[in-house]
Amino acid sequence: MLMSFRWYGNKLDKIPLRYIRQIPGMRNVVSAIYHIPVGEVWPYEDILVLKNEIEAAGLLFKTVESVNVHEDIKLGLPTRDHYIANYCLTLKNLAKAGIEVVCYNFMPVFDWTRTELAKTLPDGSTALFYDEKVIKGLEPTKLVEDMEKGSNGFELPGWEKGRLASIKKLFDLYKDINEEKLFGNLKYFLEGIIPTAEECGIKMAIHPDDPPWSVFGLPRIVTSKANLERVVKLVDSPANGLALCSGSLGANPNNNVPEIFGHFAKMGRLHFAHVRNIKIYEPGVFSETAHKAEDSSLDMYAIMKALYEADFAGPLRSDHGRMIWDEVGMPGYGLYDRALGAVYLYGLWDAIDRCTKDFSKSV
Repeated sequence: MLMSFRWYGNKLDKIPLRYIRQIPGMRNVVSAIYHIPVGEVWPYEDILVLKNEIEAAGLLFKTVESVNVHEDIKLGLPTRDHYIANYCLTLKNLAKAGIEVVCYNFMPVFDWTRTELAKTLPDGSTALFYDEKVIKGLEPTKLVEDMEKGSNGFELPGWEKGRLASIKKLFDLYKDINEEKLFGNLKYFLEGIIPTAEECGIKMAIHPDDPPWSVFGLPRIVTSKANLERVVKLVDSPANGLALCSGSLGANPNNNVPEIFGHFAKMGRLHFAHVRNIKIYEPGVFSETAHKAEDSSLDMYAIMKALYEADFAGPLRSDHGRMIWDEVGMPGYGLYDRALGAVYLYGLWDAIDRCTKDFSKSV
């Protein structure tokens, strides 16, 4: 397991790399090139600058999150071949720089969706929050406005202004796209990029939809174990893998998160793990919580044990965190709680490892 921390670069992220380096057990930085528009090729020179900066801080740069997929690919428009070709060129440049895992998602229009970015929890911390009843009463454009207002001046990942400026047009384009068509478009995309990923030695890792159900009537397909099985079979290659997220999948209590993690890790298709906790209040209503939370809905120990038993060696990050200790930063992406989460997860891993080895010695 390669403990990792997401960083948005020195222009977008207020957290210095030297702070990330000081988190016990932290070895790898997950980042991306943020100034290149979605669908354009990431220049090798820009990737190399980022890599050198991270490595100069004593950290690895082996994982990219995300190389976003252009909407024309998701929609299956004739222009998709151009963007798929560009995607392949980006993968080649990333491989040249030593990148091993590339995360992406296939969510139409929106990335992760929340109705509040700073919900106050009982302990006084604030966290990302989702309420399906609020979504049903909102216009999509109003949600975009609310997300921008609550962002503390940061550009939230997946909620870039330029991409969402034409949101009404995007919704019109998706009106005839159902789940089956979206699966077909994902298959076409994978058939176009996986040969390049295989050639370059890159492992592609699709992120589950967050939350794992339709939002504003848009189709979502990366939502359950059955659909994840279907995704990895669309192009049956070790390069076609998953970035499983406990908080995304766990928002639906029908998803057995530890079992899903263990299943795909043993299959060799889990290339990236996001491990965070949530509290489900009622169907369609949840908040993010501390990793060690007495009143939460996911079993962090069971998830880490499933990964350990599958000999998972890929990158893992504590994902989102609360805002604690009066920190002001990008919602979900502060320093303190994500650092606490990483150390807690590492502690679980170490304890599982120690107990397993001690038991082996005793028999």
